[in-house]
Amino acid sequence: MSKNIVVAGGGAFGTALAIVMSADEIANVTLLMRDETNAAQMQSLRINQSRLPDVKVPDALSITSDLSCVETADILLSVVPTGAQLSFADQIKPHLDAKTPFVICSKGFDKKSGGLMSNSVRNLLTQHDVAVLSGPGFASDIAKGLPTAMTLAAHDLASAQELSNALSRQTFRLYGSDDLTGVQTGGALKNVLAIASGVVMGAGLGESARASVIARGLAELSRYILFMGGRAETASGLSGLGDLVLTATSAQSRNYRFGIELGKGALPEDLVGPDKPLVEGANAAIAASELSKRENITLPITNSVADIIQGRLDVAQAIQQLLARPLRHEQE
Repeated sequence: MSKNIVVAGGGAFGTALAIVMSADEIANVTLLMRDETNAAQMQSLRINQSRLPDVKVPDALSITSDLSCVETADILLSVVPTGAQLSFADQIKPHLDAKTPFVICSKGFDKKSGGLMSNSVRNLLTQHDVAVLSGPGFASDIAKGLPTAMTLAAHDLASAQELSNALSRQTFRLYGSDDLTGVQTGGALKNVLAIASGVVMGAGLGESARASVIARGLAELSRYILFMGGRAETASGLSGLGDLVLTATSAQSRNYRFGIELGKGALPEDLVGPDKPLVEGANAAIAASELSKRENITLPITNSVADIIQGRLDVAQAIQQLLARPLRHEQE
């Protein structure tokens, strides 16, 4: 029997997931968009003009703004921004069958608590399995059918594997994990480190400096995953190192581009806002930095990014502060 898959979120990544889910026509796929006008336009033109204008939407993909479509969903992929995950979960709660897994597909911490988004969603959707999709995958690559591998984490490995099998396609491969904590932490913190890498390049410090940021950033990511209760090996997997390398080196990454502009001297407040690209790493930096200071976790790169974003340091001061840190054993 074909699965009914609902992808909620009409941005680039949500559109890409909906396209790849419907490409092999082995599932009934619906893209749920917030705006009725945009949904009707996309249904008619078969392209997402504002987000993925160069990729045709398959005829098999249904597009709607009607929330009732989630009532028949076997799997719900929630690709709304991190800051909107809880309000969306609350909105669809009356419509969602208790057996339907809720798969979080955005990367970031709960802004209010600083904790894992899966915990916050589970507190709201108490009867539902909550899973997380994360890893190195740009929307345009996924939508065009280019080979992509990501991680699907759930509360146990059997559930993760079942969802991975249901959602994997010929060019879109999902690897199961039961480390919900590690996968989410890696996915959120790598955005912060991508900003740092962009700052280095925007400031003209060179490729060698960026490589150092990536390597030392991976050490921070590993340290934070362990503190949050995840497993060390997750840091070296797709949702850790894989995603970090992708987003810290490619101009397709919004977080990396944001960092480049900061490195060139742009003010943080001029780069964020309703009409600007969403930069999940900005909020993640602040959340992780505040927690690290309370709990005495060593996250110098993350703290520097948070200080720049909050206007406590300019880029030159942050770089000088990092360069002035005492030399230690590499594994510390």
